[in-house]
This record gives sequence, structure tokens and C-alpha cells, in this order.
Amino acid sequence: MAKSLTAVDRSACPSKAGMLLLDQMINVRNFCIVAHIAHGKSTLADRILELTDVLHTKNNQQFLNNMELERERGITIKAKSVRIPYKAKDGQDYILNLIDTPGHVDFNYEVSRSLKACEGALLLVDASQGVEAQTVANAYLAIDAGLEIIPVINKIDLPNALIDESKKQLSDMLGIPADNALLISAKAGTGIIEVLESVVANVPPPESDVNGPLQCLVFDSMYDTYKGVIPHIRVFSGTVKIGTKIMAKSTGKSYEVTEVGYFSPGMVPATQLEAGMVGYIGAVMRDVGDIHVGDTFVSPDLPDTPAIPGFREARPMVFCGIYPLNTNEYGKLGAALEKLQLNDSAIVFEKESSAALGHGYRLGLLGMLHMEITLERLKREYGQEIIATMPSTIYKVVTRDGVEHLIDNPSKFPEPNHIDHIEEPIVQAHIIVPKEFVGPVMALSEEKRGKMITMEHPDMRRIMLTYDFPLAETITGYYDTLKSISRGYASMDYDFTGYRQSDLVKVDILVHGDKVDALSYISERTMAVPRARDLVHRLRKLIPRQMFEIPIQAAIGGKVIAREDIVAIRKDVLSKCYGGDISRKRKLLEKQAEGKKKMKMVGSVQIPQDAFLALLKMEEEH
Repeated sequence: MAKSLTAVDRSACPSKAGMLLLDQMINVRNFCIVAHIAHGKSTLADRILELTDVLHTKNNQQFLNNMELERERGITIKAKSVRIPYKAKDGQDYILNLIDTPGHVDFNYEVSRSLKACEGALLLVDASQGVEAQTVANAYLAIDAGLEIIPVINKIDLPNALIDESKKQLSDMLGIPADNALLISAKAGTGIIEVLESVVANVPPPESDVNGPLQCLVFDSMYDTYKGVIPHIRVFSGTVKIGTKIMAKSTGKSYEVTEVGYFSPGMVPATQLEAGMVGYIGAVMRDVGDIHVGDTFVSPDLPDTPAIPGFREARPMVFCGIYPLNTNEYGKLGAALEKLQLNDSAIVFEKESSAALGHGYRLGLLGMLHMEITLERLKREYGQEIIATMPSTIYKVVTRDGVEHLIDNPSKFPEPNHIDHIEEPIVQAHIIVPKEFVGPVMALSEEKRGKMITMEHPDMRRIMLTYDFPLAETITGYYDTLKSISRGYASMDYDFTGYRQSDLVKVDILVHGDKVDALSYISERTMAVPRARDLVHRLRKLIPRQMFEIPIQAAIGGKVIAREDIVAIRKDVLSKCYGGDISRKRKLLEKQAEGKKKMKMVGSVQIPQDAFLALLKMEEEH
């Protein structure tokens, strides 16, 4: 077993000061780290950066997870690129371009972007957990991208490490020869040099033409207040340096490069980026809508240069409406979304308006965690105070005249008498769970309208269940409940498979006789009544009492299926009437009743933000 990091001979990894200049380096390796969530990707990246003197970390800080939310939740949200100078045991100097990737299923789009910029991947497996659902999904992404796969088994120093079993799972479940899998402990620093040597030996250098026509893939971008949009690029052909003229293939707009550099791990200016290199460019791009992740930069002198193929578009799976608390902040919210989209291109948005909430935006996101992280980033990084509506998915509504409509907002559904049938999106989920939790997981899946496809036994301890689920069920708390009932041991990955006809209805919520479009939701018919009763009961407690009675109703079309009333606040008009004839009291009471009747006719009801959150919590509990 290799020595721990504290005892490693650093003579094999000299500091940057002793390395050759960038333009003198000829050996380049582009690789990424892929794994299931919490298997140690960011910790391994930290040890590599520390060992090569790119930075000095302390107490396993996970340096590349520099976003506040990443530190809080202990997960990787954004893929990070960093250049590592490395002097290998063969005496040659190398440039290693490392990209650390997320592991959660909601962020696999970040993984696909990273793979396009690499030639190799470290497939990391937790020795105490084995191959999990997202390990399988990310491994297939890497294999489909034609990358060289290097299997690495992490956390071998744990007392419950199952090294031989992990090797067997790699062979049986993925078909990856694992006899020579690297055994490491990223936390302790064991085996890190062997990882770097394996990258040098096994990952092929990029096939690039320095003298060819310019071709640069934009795989990420960010916004700088002073410099504008900063695209992160992988150069496939040609050379980029200050003064180079570039043109975006998607828009045809041309720019002149004013800055070029790489990440080590901060932005380090360089003289040029040659074919095969990963880095960034600055070209005074002020309009955030001009740059799209997946676009190709070419030379304006050779506009017919083909775009780089094979870049996968993001497919939004979950939609929600967001509205500013202060209507005057609508423009600022739009600007914040444009800047956030530069950093997270999986977000799509469009303008929409609500009778209850005013003007806002409809967001398309990859999953519930992606939605949660996006809303939190808007609040923290861009100072936006927003209201978010109930998440939904895209339904295919077929009207009686045979026309298909794809609808992502329940408020846009046609009237029930115009609908022939409704189809909902279906996903195929692969769930890996220890044997002792199979019963509860199957019961949960049946409750969420899951249909079992297969049950496999990848090893003696675990079962892999394959289910077809309505996407609407998986986005309303299924993953969290799965983790809860399996004590955190179950893992899940899913893929969209198509649409299936279901008996669905739209439930409208009426407050004081007016439809609140932001509270409308789609439900399976058998669950519509109990969910509606639960929601109106919650709303009765959340909406403040007024001087008049407020009815809260849930309806399917014109049929009311649930109702509760908020009792009016009653002023004691008889408090100052100490005596006299009963007609005096009756007159005061009749005057009060008349006033309440007028108030009810013209009164308006303000619905607090808690009411919108109540619907989300209700869906999670179901």
C-alpha cells in the first residue's frame, strides 16, 4: 500500500516555480472525476492539488467546492476546472487538466459537459458502499463519450471497506476490468501518486491540430461585472491568444480576444491556449444572451468551419413559476436569471404572469434539488426576494379535435369538456437498495404509482429494482423518502422514457370566489379529493382573517370537491350599549350585518407566501 500524503516523497511533484513554461509543454492530459454523490470526488481533487503544490489545503476543506451552498450541503453543484503541472516519474513535464464533477442525478448535465472536454475519466467507487445508481449512470455517460475509464476504489482505510466486492461489482455491473483498479484513500492521501501516474500512462493526449482552423467548445461560462461574460473553453483546433478574432457559430457575432488564461485554481493569464488546452477567454462580451454553453467559437475568416458535434442539450424535467415579492424588482429578477443561466446553462426560463402574483418567470429545471439550489442561489448570490409556485412537469393534453398541447403550467390547461385525454411523462428509475430495505422501498414505489420492470441481484447484499414512474411522483419527495426509509443506503438514477395516458384532473383553488392560478395543480383522479381537502384545511389556517367571511374551495371544472370557511372577525358593537330597548341592539347588529355584506362584495384577500409553500409541503408529504 502506498504511503500516506504526509509521508509522500514530494521530489516527484515539484512546485510550479520549477515547471516549464506553458508554451514549452507538449504533454497534455484532460480528465475528469465521476462517481456517485459523496464517494469522495472533491476530496480526491483536493489531495491532487495539494500533492502537486497547486494549493495547500487544511482539514479536507474541499477547495473546489467553493460555493457557500456546496460547503453547507456537502455536495458538488458546479463542475470545476483546474490546470495541474506535474512532473511524472518518467522525468517529463505534463499539464493535467482536471474537472471535478457533481454526483447527484439532478446535476448529471454538468457531468456530460465535463466529459465533452476530456479524453479520460477516473471512475470513483466508495469501498464501503460499492457501485451505486449514479456510478452506473455516470460510467455509461463516460463510455458513450469514448473516454478512457480508470477505475479507482476510494476509502480503503474504512473498517467496513469491501474492496474485493467493489471490484466484482465494477466487472459484473459495468463490464470494466477491475483487477488492477487503483486502491486509494483520498482523505488520508494514500495512493494519490499512483492515480496521477495512471492518468499520464492511460489517458490519451488530445487529438488536436495546433495549425488547423480555430475550433473552441464553450463548456461553461461566468459573468464578471468588469469583464463581462467569461467563456470557459476547450480548444479542439488552432490557437487562441490576445488579439485573436473569434466568432460564435450560433449567433454569428464576432469578438476580439482581450484576455486568455487557465484555472490554477484561480484565473491565471497566459500567452495563449493551444489545441488540446482547457481555459478561459475574455472578449468584452456584455450581452449575456450572446453566449451559450455548447456553442463553438471559430475564426470569422473561416465562418464555414463546422461546429463541434455531440454536445448534449439540457432537457428540463421540472417547472415552477417565480415572482418577485416587490413588483418593482421584476426587471432585476430577469437580469439575475440571465447571469445565473451563464453559470448554469441547464436553467431555461420565459416570462409569465399570474392574476394572483403579477409578472414573473417560468423556470425549467432538471429536478427538485436543482430547483431548490437555483432558488437559493437567486436569493443569496443575487439578493432576490421571490415567491415560488408548486413545481410541475410537462403534460401532453390531447383535445377533442385531436390537437396535442404540451403544457408546463396547470393554469394553462383547457377546460375539462374540451379535453379528450391527458398523458404524463414517465421515467425509468434504477434503485439500488440493501436487501433488508427492499420491502419498504417496494411499498413506497407502489404508493407512488410505480410499475416494476425488473429485479436484479448485483451482489449478495443488494437488490437493483427497475421501475417505471410518473415523473410527477418522483419530483414530489420520492427521493427524500427513499433515503429516509433505507437509512440513507438506497440510491437512485432515472431517465425519461416517454408519455403514458393517465386519469388526471386539474384542481383549481378558489379564494373568496376567485381562482388563484398559482395554487392550481394536477392530480391523479383518485387522490384529488383527499389532497384538495388537505390543502384547503391548511389554507384556512394560513390566510389571515378579514372583517368578512372567506370561503376557500377546491374544484374540478365546475364541481366543488372541498370547502372550508375562514370565519370573519367580529367587532362587539354592543359593548357600549348598556341598556334600553332590545330594538336599539337589533338596530346596531343589523347595521353591522349590512356593512359586512358590502365589505364582502368589494373586499380583496391577500394570500401570504406561506400559503404557496403549504402546497409544496403537502405534495412532499404525499
